[in-house]
Amino acid sequence: MPETVPDTRALTPQQVRDFFGAHRTVRQYRTQDGQPIPLPEDHLDAVLYAAQRAPTHSTSQLYSIIQVQDPAQRAELAELAGNAHIATAGAAFVLCADLHRIGQILALDGTAVGDWADVANHFAVGDAVMAGQNLLTAAEMLGYQGCWIGGVLNNLPQIAEVLELPAGVLPFSALTIGLPDEQAPYRPRLHREVVVHTDRYRLPERAEMEANIEHMNPIAARGDRPGDWARLLRMYWGAGGAMEKRQPDLQAVKRRQGLG
Repeated sequence: MPETVPDTRALTPQQVRDFFGAHRTVRQYRTQDGQPIPLPEDHLDAVLYAAQRAPTHSTSQLYSIIQVQDPAQRAELAELAGNAHIATAGAAFVLCADLHRIGQILALDGTAVGDWADVANHFAVGDAVMAGQNLLTAAEMLGYQGCWIGGVLNNLPQIAEVLELPAGVLPFSALTIGLPDEQAPYRPRLHREVVVHTDRYRLPERAEMEANIEHMNPIAARGDRPGDWARLLRMYWGAGGAMEKRQPDLQAVKRRQGLG
């Protein structure tokens, strides 16, 4: 039977802007006697309900969410990912692309799994992202803040072992949520004109991109140091940067998990 849902969607455009404008990425969470403050059960149930109500490709739900509760395991994952707040947040999750379960369902149906690794990878990551973002948005509606953590790629083989992932399952990102214990700054975004295109892709002019870089510089400010967004992106995406260093482990784990 479909659930009866009250009409709670009639927000004004300004209310929508205010809600999303209040989004902050938070890495410092309130604790009690040095321990994480867990979400009440009804709050946890609500955010997980929201995650499972996310859109999914072809009804397949090609994702799994691992809630990490054991303090020792959270501490280990925090060290492996290089993100201490995995251990201190009110709740910590790992969002995974999951092609294992669809294989189980097809086997129960007596159907052989097709040769679709690249297509499935594409859709499974999308499913994991949509579920995780629904979870985070629901948490923000309840007064929490959170942080997506790409650092699961820092020691991906070890993280996959800690989580005991079967073939066909790959961590995409960790996600923490909790009561914020910092005043995180507002972070700018690129001007809409270089992100939203009409009818076809539009190549921005050099001056336009330079203006956008200048606009984005505050996102890279640290303390009294002025922001340099290009320098930050260079650290991540430039030759020899963090993303290039993550590439071999990601390729190796995808092969090991039958996804490469």
